[in-house]
Amino acid sequence: MKLKPIGSKSVWLVAAIATTLGLSASAPAHHAFAAEFDADKPFSVQGEVTKIKWVNPHSWLYFDVKDTAGAVTNWGVEFGTPNQLANKGLAKADLAVGSVVKIKGFRSKNGGPSGYSVTLTLADGRSFQTGGAQDVPETPATAALAR
Repeated sequence: MKLKPIGSKSVWLVAAIATTLGLSASAPAHHAFAAEFDADKPFSVQGEVTKIKWVNPHSWLYFDVKDTAGAVTNWGVEFGTPNQLANKGLAKADLAVGSVVKIKGFRSKNGGPSGYSVTLTLADGRSFQTGGAQDVPETPATAALAR
């Protein structure tokens, strides 16, 4: 059996198909909002920043929240990408360890002290949209959180 040589157009077509398949294989790895968070469990908490992870694909903020008895629980909330946050005017320097923040968002399905942050309010009153998920469902809880 004699093989035909591949022309330059064919090489580009094979490369394009391989690239498309490679990109589509990695896309499902990104989770949907509903996979980890509960749109029927909004929260609003205030605490003192302990750590910020300004990384892709999601930044994370950790902060200590005191309950009415004085017990402290360290919370973690997922933010959007550093680029999304910067485009909204939020800088990593705004979240210095020890600064006080108020977070509104949705609880994690695992029931722990973690969740998805929708808005962040700094001690100086500036407020930022911190979530970037496109698939946050519309529920009575989401409408109440937006107020």
